[in-house]
Amino acid sequence: MTKVKLSLVVSVYNEFEALELFYEEAILQLNKLDISYKIIFVNDGSTDGSIDVLNKIADNNSKVYVINFSRNFGHEAAMLAGIDKSNSEAIICMDSDLQHPPALIGEMLSHFDKGSHIVNMVRNDRLDGGFLNKLFSKIFYGLINKMSEFKLEPNASDFFLISDRVAEVIRTDYRERTRFLRGLIQIIGFSKSRIEFVAPERIAGESKYSFLKLLIFSFSAISVLSKAPLRIGIYTGMFFAFMSLFVGSYSFAMWFIDRPIPGYSTIVILISTMFSIQFFVLGILGDYIGYIFDEVKQRPHYIIENEFNEK
Repeated sequence: MTKVKLSLVVSVYNEFEALELFYEEAILQLNKLDISYKIIFVNDGSTDGSIDVLNKIADNNSKVYVINFSRNFGHEAAMLAGIDKSNSEAIICMDSDLQHPPALIGEMLSHFDKGSHIVNMVRNDRLDGGFLNKLFSKIFYGLINKMSEFKLEPNASDFFLISDRVAEVIRTDYRERTRFLRGLIQIIGFSKSRIEFVAPERIAGESKYSFLKLLIFSFSAISVLSKAPLRIGIYTGMFFAFMSLFVGSYSFAMWFIDRPIPGYSTIVILISTMFSIQFFVLGILGDYIGYIFDEVKQRPHYIIENEFNEK
Protein backbone atom coordinates (compact mmCIF):
# COMPACT_ATOMS: atom_id res chain seq x y z
CA MET A 1 0.00 0.00 0.00
CA THR A 2 1.40 3.39 -0.98
CA LYS A 3 1.95 5.68 1.99
CA VAL A 4 0.20 9.04 1.66
CA LYS A 5 1.20 12.30 3.30
CA LEU A 6 -1.82 12.61 5.59
CA SER A 7 -4.64 10.51 7.03
CA LEU A 8 -7.53 12.49 8.45
CA VAL A 9 -9.25 10.33 11.09
CA VAL A 10 -12.79 11.55 11.78
CA SER A 11 -14.93 9.94 14.48
CA VAL A 12 -18.68 10.03 13.81
CA TYR A 13 -21.56 9.36 16.17
CA ASN A 14 -25.02 10.60 15.16
CA GLU A 15 -23.72 13.58 13.17
CA PHE A 16 -26.14 13.25 10.24
CA GLU A 17 -26.84 16.99 10.09
CA ALA A 18 -23.19 18.07 10.12
CA LEU A 19 -21.42 15.46 7.98
CA GLU A 20 -21.80 16.95 4.52
CA LEU A 21 -20.85 20.43 5.75
CA PHE A 22 -17.78 19.01 7.47
CA TYR A 23 -16.78 17.01 4.39
CA GLU A 24 -17.08 20.03 2.09
CA GLU A 25 -14.95 22.16 4.41
CA ALA A 26 -12.34 19.42 4.90
CA ILE A 27 -12.01 18.77 1.15
CA LEU A 28 -11.69 22.50 0.51
CA GLN A 29 -8.81 22.81 2.96
CA LEU A 30 -7.05 19.59 1.88
CA ASN A 31 -7.16 20.50 -1.81
CA LYS A 32 -5.51 23.83 -1.01
CA LEU A 33 -2.49 21.98 0.38
CA ASP A 34 -1.76 19.94 -2.75
CA ILE A 35 -0.79 16.80 -0.82
CA SER A 36 -1.72 13.13 -0.99
CA TYR A 37 -4.30 12.29 1.66
CA LYS A 38 -6.93 9.86 2.85
CA ILE A 39 -10.02 10.69 4.92
CA ILE A 40 -10.95 7.89 7.31
CA PHE A 41 -14.46 8.23 8.71
CA VAL A 42 -15.17 5.92 11.66
CA ASN A 43 -18.89 5.42 12.23
CA ASP A 44 -19.22 4.59 15.92
CA GLY A 45 -22.61 2.88 15.84
CA SER A 46 -24.65 5.87 14.68
CA THR A 47 -28.42 5.39 14.59
CA ASP A 48 -29.46 8.57 12.76
CA GLY A 49 -28.53 7.71 9.17
CA SER A 50 -24.94 8.96 9.36
CA ILE A 51 -23.68 5.77 7.71
CA ASP A 52 -25.83 6.44 4.62
CA VAL A 53 -24.28 9.88 4.25
CA LEU A 54 -20.79 8.43 4.67
CA ASN A 55 -21.39 5.71 2.07
CA LYS A 56 -22.64 8.31 -0.38
CA ILE A 57 -19.52 10.41 0.19
CA ALA A 58 -17.28 7.35 -0.25
CA ASP A 59 -19.04 6.40 -3.50
CA ASN A 60 -18.07 9.77 -4.97
CA ASN A 61 -14.51 9.99 -3.65
CA SER A 62 -12.00 7.15 -3.68
CA LYS A 63 -9.90 9.03 -1.10
CA VAL A 64 -12.63 8.54 1.50
CA TYR A 65 -12.50 5.33 3.54
CA VAL A 66 -15.38 4.42 5.86
CA ILE A 67 -15.13 2.10 8.86
CA ASN A 68 -18.51 1.01 10.25
CA PHE A 69 -18.54 -0.41 13.79
CA SER A 70 -20.98 -3.18 14.72
CA ARG A 71 -22.17 -1.03 17.65
CA ASN A 72 -21.14 2.01 19.65
CA PHE A 73 -17.70 1.42 21.16
CA GLY A 74 -16.96 5.00 22.17
CA HIS A 75 -14.98 7.93 20.88
CA GLU A 76 -11.62 6.56 22.05
CA ALA A 77 -12.16 3.29 20.17
CA ALA A 78 -13.13 5.20 17.02
CA MET A 79 -9.90 7.22 17.08
CA LEU A 80 -7.89 4.06 17.74
CA ALA A 81 -9.49 2.25 14.79
CA GLY A 82 -8.63 5.14 12.48
CA ILE A 83 -5.03 5.15 13.68
CA ASP A 84 -4.83 1.36 13.27
CA LYS A 85 -6.06 1.57 9.66
CA SER A 86 -4.03 4.59 8.58
CA ASN A 87 -0.94 4.37 6.41
CA SER A 88 0.53 7.83 6.17
CA GLU A 89 3.38 10.04 7.29
CA ALA A 90 1.05 12.05 9.54
CA ILE A 91 -2.34 11.42 11.13
CA ILE A 92 -4.80 14.06 12.31
CA CYS A 93 -7.64 13.02 14.61
CA MET A 94 -10.67 15.31 14.78
CA ASP A 95 -14.44 15.40 15.26
CA SER A 96 -17.00 15.96 12.53
CA ASP A 97 -19.03 18.71 14.21
CA LEU A 98 -16.70 21.50 12.93
CA GLN A 99 -15.70 22.46 16.47
CA HIS A 100 -12.29 21.23 15.33
CA PRO A 101 -11.74 23.64 12.41
CA PRO A 102 -10.39 21.98 9.21
CA ALA A 103 -8.87 25.37 8.35
CA LEU A 104 -6.08 24.57 10.86
CA ILE A 105 -4.94 21.40 9.05
CA GLY A 106 -2.36 23.31 7.01
CA GLU A 107 -0.82 24.92 10.11
CA MET A 108 -0.67 21.54 11.85
CA LEU A 109 1.17 20.01 8.88
CA SER A 110 3.56 22.95 8.89
CA HIS A 111 4.55 22.08 12.47
CA PHE A 112 4.93 18.43 11.43
CA ASP A 113 7.18 19.36 8.49
CA LYS A 114 9.37 21.33 10.92
CA GLY A 115 9.96 18.20 12.99
CA SER A 116 7.10 17.90 15.49
CA HIS A 117 5.97 14.31 16.01
CA ILE A 118 2.96 15.50 18.04
CA VAL A 119 0.96 18.69 17.51
CA ASN A 120 -1.41 19.47 20.39
CA MET A 121 -4.42 21.60 19.55
CA VAL A 122 -5.19 23.65 22.65
CA ARG A 123 -8.55 25.36 23.15
CA ASN A 124 -8.05 28.84 24.55
CA ASP A 125 -11.80 29.39 24.35
CA ARG A 126 -14.97 27.68 23.19
CA LEU A 127 -17.91 29.72 21.98
CA ASP A 128 -20.55 27.27 23.20
CA GLY A 129 -18.88 26.47 26.51
CA GLY A 130 -20.66 27.73 29.62
CA PHE A 131 -18.95 28.88 32.80
CA LEU A 132 -19.46 25.49 34.46
CA ASN A 133 -17.78 23.57 31.60
CA LYS A 134 -14.81 25.94 31.56
CA LEU A 135 -14.42 25.74 35.34
CA PHE A 136 -14.69 21.95 35.27
CA SER A 137 -12.05 21.73 32.52
CA LYS A 138 -9.68 23.91 34.54
CA ILE A 139 -10.17 21.79 37.67
CA PHE A 140 -9.73 18.56 35.70
CA TYR A 141 -6.40 19.52 34.13
CA GLY A 142 -5.21 20.98 37.43
CA LEU A 143 -6.00 17.73 39.24
CA ILE A 144 -4.53 15.42 36.63
CA ASN A 145 -1.28 17.41 36.48
CA LYS A 146 -1.01 17.34 40.27
CA MET A 147 -1.74 13.63 40.57
CA SER A 148 0.13 12.28 37.56
CA GLU A 149 3.88 12.08 37.07
CA PHE A 150 3.27 13.17 33.47
CA LYS A 151 2.17 16.70 32.66
CA LEU A 152 -0.68 17.22 30.23
CA GLU A 153 -1.15 20.25 28.04
CA PRO A 154 -4.00 22.18 29.75
CA ASN A 155 -7.12 22.36 27.54
CA ALA A 156 -5.65 19.92 25.02
CA SER A 157 -8.36 18.32 22.92
CA ASP A 158 -9.03 15.20 20.86
CA PHE A 159 -7.93 17.31 17.89
CA PHE A 160 -4.24 16.50 17.36
CA LEU A 161 -1.60 15.41 14.88
CA ILE A 162 0.76 12.49 15.37
CA SER A 163 3.54 11.17 13.15
CA ASP A 164 3.63 7.63 11.78
CA ARG A 165 6.32 6.84 14.40
CA VAL A 166 4.00 7.82 17.25
CA ALA A 167 1.10 5.97 15.60
CA GLU A 168 3.19 2.79 15.44
CA VAL A 169 3.92 3.03 19.18
CA ILE A 170 0.18 3.35 19.87
CA ARG A 171 -0.61 0.38 17.61
CA THR A 172 1.93 -1.94 19.19
CA ASP A 173 2.60 -0.82 22.77
CA TYR A 174 -0.41 1.10 24.10
CA ARG A 175 -3.34 -1.28 23.71
CA GLU A 176 -5.02 -1.02 27.11
CA ARG A 177 -8.82 -1.27 27.08
CA THR A 178 -9.40 1.89 29.10
CA ARG A 179 -7.67 4.73 27.30
CA PHE A 180 -7.29 8.49 27.41
CA LEU A 181 -5.68 9.04 24.03
CA ARG A 182 -4.98 12.75 24.34
CA GLY A 183 -3.15 11.89 27.58
CA LEU A 184 -1.31 8.87 26.19
CA ILE A 185 0.27 10.87 23.39
CA GLN A 186 1.78 13.15 26.05
CA ILE A 187 3.55 10.33 27.90
CA ILE A 188 4.95 8.62 24.79
CA GLY A 189 7.62 11.29 24.37
CA PHE A 190 8.91 12.61 21.04
CA SER A 191 9.03 16.26 20.01
CA LYS A 192 5.85 18.26 20.53
CA SER A 193 4.40 21.62 19.60
CA ARG A 194 1.12 23.36 20.32
CA ILE A 195 -1.38 25.48 18.42
CA GLU A 196 -4.06 27.48 20.21
CA PHE A 197 -7.52 27.77 18.70
CA VAL A 198 -11.03 28.91 19.51
CA ALA A 199 -13.61 26.12 19.30
CA PRO A 200 -16.62 27.50 17.39
CA GLU A 201 -20.20 26.60 18.18
CA ARG A 202 -21.60 23.32 16.87
CA ILE A 203 -23.12 23.80 13.43
CA ALA A 204 -25.80 21.18 14.07
CA GLY A 205 -26.94 18.61 16.57
CA GLU A 206 -26.11 18.42 20.25
CA SER A 207 -23.08 17.44 22.28
CA LYS A 208 -22.97 13.72 23.05
CA TYR A 209 -21.36 14.38 26.44
CA SER A 210 -23.60 15.34 29.34
CA PHE A 211 -22.02 16.78 32.48
CA LEU A 212 -22.36 13.38 34.20
CA LYS A 213 -20.63 11.60 31.29
CA LEU A 214 -17.82 14.16 31.40
CA LEU A 215 -17.44 13.58 35.14
CA ILE A 216 -17.20 9.80 34.69
CA PHE A 217 -14.81 10.18 31.75
CA SER A 218 -12.62 12.56 33.78
CA PHE A 219 -12.28 10.12 36.65
CA SER A 220 -11.40 7.34 34.20
CA ALA A 221 -8.75 9.58 32.62
CA ILE A 222 -7.18 10.32 36.01
CA SER A 223 -7.23 6.62 36.90
CA VAL A 224 -5.60 5.65 33.60
CA LEU A 225 -2.71 8.10 33.98
CA SER A 226 -2.15 8.01 37.75
CA LYS A 227 -2.09 5.69 40.76
CA ALA A 228 -2.56 8.65 43.10
CA PRO A 229 -6.26 7.92 43.86
CA LEU A 230 -5.16 4.61 45.39
CA ARG A 231 -3.11 6.54 47.95
CA ILE A 232 -6.17 8.37 49.28
CA GLY A 233 -6.78 5.48 51.68
CA ILE A 234 -3.25 5.81 53.07
CA TYR A 235 -3.49 9.57 53.54
CA THR A 236 -6.96 9.51 55.10
CA GLY A 237 -5.93 6.61 57.34
CA MET A 238 -2.96 8.60 58.63
CA PHE A 239 -5.15 11.67 59.13
CA PHE A 240 -7.78 9.83 61.15
CA ALA A 241 -5.13 7.97 63.15
CA PHE A 242 -3.81 11.39 64.17
CA MET A 243 -7.35 12.63 64.86
CA SER A 244 -8.11 9.57 67.00
CA LEU A 245 -4.91 10.08 68.96
CA PHE A 246 -5.75 13.74 69.49
CA VAL A 247 -9.38 13.11 70.53
CA GLY A 248 -8.35 10.22 72.78
CA SER A 249 -5.67 12.30 74.49
CA TYR A 250 -8.08 15.20 74.94
CA SER A 251 -10.80 12.95 76.36
CA PHE A 252 -8.34 11.34 78.78
CA ALA A 253 -7.12 14.75 79.90
CA MET A 254 -10.70 15.91 80.53
CA TRP A 255 -11.42 12.73 82.50
CA PHE A 256 -8.20 13.14 84.49
CA ILE A 257 -9.19 16.63 85.68
CA ASP A 258 -12.71 15.38 86.40
CA ARG A 259 -14.36 17.13 83.44
CA PRO A 260 -15.48 14.26 81.19
CA ILE A 261 -16.91 15.17 77.76
CA PRO A 262 -20.70 14.65 77.77
CA GLY A 263 -22.62 12.81 75.04
CA TYR A 264 -21.59 10.79 72.02
CA SER A 265 -21.93 13.40 69.25
CA THR A 266 -18.18 13.56 68.62
CA ILE A 267 -17.93 9.77 68.37
CA VAL A 268 -20.93 9.56 66.03
CA ILE A 269 -19.52 12.28 63.73
CA LEU A 270 -16.09 10.63 63.59
CA ILE A 271 -17.53 7.17 62.90
CA SER A 272 -19.85 8.50 60.17
CA THR A 273 -17.00 10.39 58.53
CA MET A 274 -14.68 7.39 58.61
CA PHE A 275 -17.33 5.10 57.13
CA SER A 276 -18.00 7.60 54.33
CA ILE A 277 -14.31 7.74 53.47
CA GLN A 278 -14.00 3.95 53.63
CA PHE A 279 -16.80 3.52 51.09
CA PHE A 280 -15.26 6.23 48.90
CA VAL A 281 -11.88 4.47 48.92
CA LEU A 282 -13.62 1.13 48.32
CA GLY A 283 -15.24 2.66 45.22
CA ILE A 284 -11.83 3.77 43.93
CA LEU A 285 -10.41 0.28 44.49
CA GLY A 286 -13.42 -1.19 42.70
CA ASP A 287 -12.76 0.99 39.66
CA TYR A 288 -9.12 -0.09 39.43
CA ILE A 289 -10.12 -3.74 39.85
CA GLY A 290 -12.68 -3.21 37.08
CA TYR A 291 -9.91 -1.95 34.78
CA ILE A 292 -7.86 -5.07 35.56
CA PHE A 293 -10.92 -7.24 34.85
CA ASP A 294 -11.37 -5.57 31.46
CA GLU A 295 -7.72 -6.19 30.59
CA VAL A 296 -7.86 -9.85 31.63
CA LYS A 297 -10.91 -10.54 29.45
CA GLN A 298 -8.92 -9.44 26.38
CA ARG A 299 -12.02 -8.41 24.47
CA PRO A 300 -11.51 -6.45 21.24
CA HIS A 301 -11.25 -2.67 21.37
CA TYR A 302 -13.80 -2.49 18.57
CA ILE A 303 -15.58 -4.72 16.04
CA ILE A 304 -15.84 -3.65 12.40
CA GLU A 305 -19.07 -4.64 10.68
CA ASN A 306 -18.00 -3.48 7.22
CA GLU A 307 -15.69 -1.10 5.39
CA PHE A 308 -15.98 1.00 2.24
CA ASN A 309 -13.19 2.00 -0.15
CA GLU A 310 -10.59 -0.06 1.71
CA LYS A 311 -7.35 -0.13 -0.27
